[in-house]
Amino acid sequence: MTDSLGPVAAHLGGKDVGSSASPPQPRLIVITGPTGVGKTDLAIRLAERFDGEIISADSMQVYRHLDIGTAKPSSEEQARVPHHLIDVVEPDEEFNAAMFAEQADAAIRLLQRKKKVVFVVGGTGLYLDALLGGLLKAPGADARLRDSYREEAVRHGKEYLYERLKRVDPAAAVGIHPNDMVRTIRALEVMEQTGQSIVAIQGEHRFGNNSYDCIKIGLTIDRGLLYDRINKRVERMMEDGLVEEGEKLLGMGYEESSLPLQAMTYRNVISYVRGTHSRQEMVRLIQRDTRRYARRQLTWFKRDPAIKWFAPQDENMISRTVRSRVWGT
Repeated sequence: MTDSLGPVAAHLGGKDVGSSASPPQPRLIVITGPTGVGKTDLAIRLAERFDGEIISADSMQVYRHLDIGTAKPSSEEQARVPHHLIDVVEPDEEFNAAMFAEQADAAIRLLQRKKKVVFVVGGTGLYLDALLGGLLKAPGADARLRDSYREEAVRHGKEYLYERLKRVDPAAAVGIHPNDMVRTIRALEVMEQTGQSIVAIQGEHRFGNNSYDCIKIGLTIDRGLLYDRINKRVERMMEDGLVEEGEKLLGMGYEESSLPLQAMTYRNVISYVRGTHSRQEMVRLIQRDTRRYARRQLTWFKRDPAIKWFAPQDENMISRTVRSRVWGT
């Protein structure tokens, strides 16, 4: 990630075509879908088969020390296939879609020079849109508006702001968790500034970036089966030490108000650690919130007609799709 990204001579078919020729567009294999569907397992097997490396498009896996609760690829899995954009920042440091797009592009260009097949894998739709469609062309932040929204949240609670968003921009509210005050405020801000839904603005720009030659593969399964897998994964997280991970983060001095610790999993763990919830209630809430998150992810991705949808067991068909893109056969 720190390698120089200076100009290199373009080569096509092993022949030098001169420094004035533009290099070919990087080819990307994008694998996305809801949480718990099996993206990581599939991507690792495909990357091994096609001599590839993986760029994570997960807004939580960028944070160091948050391993169990983010379902981060294990050290063994990362040893099998190199991963990028994992463990990038500390939990109290800023990271956003613009930073992701910039760093992911640098990694893509590096892997292109190494002649590696690039797999972009993850379920954070905003990050994928920023990388593949360009950054959102919406008005900048309005400090006055944001301060007024925050004051309303202090007076009436976060739920009040979210209910307001549901009234003025129901399309945006569908894709935002009620506890995500940052995105709720941004959606309200854009609606008030432009009179347009942030979803409409995203739709206008999201397919406009022609920097990459990519194929988008979506994984999906029966909703009931997905929810069962999510529930069991949360139980495995508990067995693997999720509570201890939350206690360790607090012991390291990270504020529970920091963005990653306000995410659905860690927020509920901290409530248990503080004595607000029982262990049983904590598990139930994490499972419920994760299922709701999976629904929002599916709603987001279903808007993209370029995604080719498969079931995880369709691995042979997916492999043929990848082979046709990589080798044209």
